Amino acid sequence: MNIHMFGVFESHTLRKLSFLVFLICILITLKNHNAETKNSLQTARMPPSDLASIFSQELTFFPKFGDPRSLEYDFYRNSCPSAEQIVRTMIRRLYTVRPDVAPALLRLLFHDCFIQGCDASLLLDAINGIRSEKDSPPNETLKGFDIIDSIKAELEAACPGIVSCADILVLAAREGVVLAGGPFYPLDTGRRDSSRAFPDAVTYGIPAPDEELRTILAAFASRGFTEKETVSLLGSHSIGVVHCKFFEDRLYNFQGTNRPDPSLDPGFLELLKSKCNNSDRTAPPESQISFNIPPQSSYDGSPSPSHSSSQSSSPEEPGMAMDYDGPRSNFGTLYYRSLLQGRGLLYSDQQLMAKEVTESWVRAYASENTLFRRDFAVTMMKLSNLQVLTAPWGLVRFNCSKLG
Repeated sequence: MNIHMFGVFESHTLRKLSFLVFLICILITLKNHNAETKNSLQTARMPPSDLASIFSQELTFFPKFGDPRSLEYDFYRNSCPSAEQIVRTMIRRLYTVRPDVAPALLRLLFHDCFIQGCDASLLLDAINGIRSEKDSPPNETLKGFDIIDSIKAELEAACPGIVSCADILVLAAREGVVLAGGPFYPLDTGRRDSSRAFPDAVTYGIPAPDEELRTILAAFASRGFTEKETVSLLGSHSIGVVHCKFFEDRLYNFQGTNRPDPSLDPGFLELLKSKCNNSDRTAPPESQISFNIPPQSSYDGSPSPSHSSSQSSSPEEPGMAMDYDGPRSNFGTLYYRSLLQGRGLLYSDQQLMAKEVTESWVRAYASENTLFRRDFAVTMMKLSNLQVLTAPWGLVRFNCSKLG
């Protein structure tokens, strides 16, 4: 009898506890939903004047990186099942004639996601007095807009109004990384496009090539990246070409001393001097790295109508390839080993050796490529999910460079 009563009591108590847990779960879910809705509304309603004033103070405008739970793996499986295959095929075909498509797309992704999230706001052209992110100083040398436009046109022919420009950019950048010898990483899709650009945010938000380490780490931390993730993400500098104007001061007049940067390896210094003869020292320091994507050559061989004003043809500028040991030569490993030897091309890269924590990760990635590839893949997934827009927010543009 006592055993029976104890069993009844235990069953009754468990039912009460289960119901209590159920109520708590509902309350937590409602609280999170309200918080997320409030954050989304605040972001969507923020006027341009507020955006500029916040950025002029600190790099703390950005909340934590976006919640990727609203995205789905193979989001277009029913609405446009060939979407990812179209992106993959076009990038691979283009890579055979324009191998520097990989760093160009990778850089486009970073410059888009680092400013207000992965919403394709970077791709919008200026119109009717409304400025474009493309015209902000850190973005003036970006290439590859024509590539995204060509892919979008192909997708519009196959599935009109379905695939967002934001998804095209993250998928295209992933394919470029793989073709350049980097790791494959899975991506969820379902992003939506922004209805506006954020040119003022770009000016303050993109770290410069001559930035100090503390500023670089602060910029990445404000977007939710740890020191380890920052070091791994900068491994993307394994590919591309850096023009001399972005590091020439390190060779001849480091920080106004009229002497080279003492952290540069002497042999590497002479190699760089042979590439950069100190003939052009007038380039604006706020400009960024330029990857040599021929502006007149789009995917289909015709001129790109988008951003044509800033992509006029010009003589080839001298520079240094990041992968100077040859394409696909251990993506990432050479970059980190170069930093250990004082052979970092950019001052901001070499600065990773200025702090014990970041230096320890440089050493780890230099000695273990498998570790780097794993961490880089994970961090690229995180970058690609940064503050995404999903339905009902945002829209799907029919043309990546225009709202109409």
